[in-house]
Amino acid sequence: MNEWIEQISKWFLETTQLSGFYILVLTIPLALLQGLIGFFPFATVVMLHISLLGIKNGLLASWIAGTIAGQVVYWLCRYFFTDWVNRKWMHRLKKYEKWQRGLDRYGVWAVIFLRTIPIMPNNLISFMSAISDMKSKSYAWSNLIGNLSGIWLYGILSAPIVFPGMSVRKLIFSYIGFLLILVVVFMIRNSSIRKNDRGMMT
Repeated sequence: MNEWIEQISKWFLETTQLSGFYILVLTIPLALLQGLIGFFPFATVVMLHISLLGIKNGLLASWIAGTIAGQVVYWLCRYFFTDWVNRKWMHRLKKYEKWQRGLDRYGVWAVIFLRTIPIMPNNLISFMSAISDMKSKSYAWSNLIGNLSGIWLYGILSAPIVFPGMSVRKLIFSYIGFLLILVVVFMIRNSSIRKNDRGMMT
């Protein structure tokens, strides 16, 4: 696996002559393609960034590419290709009907959770969000935070593969702290939702 990544990275650098964050010129379109069609995992883009830029800058570049791709795909599906999404993907979205209900109820938090845990492809998350009741501003925040969470987790899992022997202790502890903050904010937010629900029932 590590040799394959090194070969791809070497070919990429030699072919494009790009370095540093300039590789986003090519990897953002790759992320957009993945976000629309999904024929290769986004993890491929993350591994490419990490191998070319190192763990810190690679994760940052992946966050930028993933966030832009997720937002553009959402806009396209919501404002331009709604009929196409319904016609081509609705049969697949039925498989995730319970998550669609979760999106309608929890909005931001459902997107963050789905972006973090690889339960479904990234493109379906964008499609489902586009046809949900979620406001565009809410999706933008959830896409930003959800991509951060998912890419951070993937960085913890992939860094030892790309850089054998590397310690990921700081990444793990900082990620745990990040998750604890999210859990606390979610519990506070969920408590207020339940109070509103009870108020509407009385």
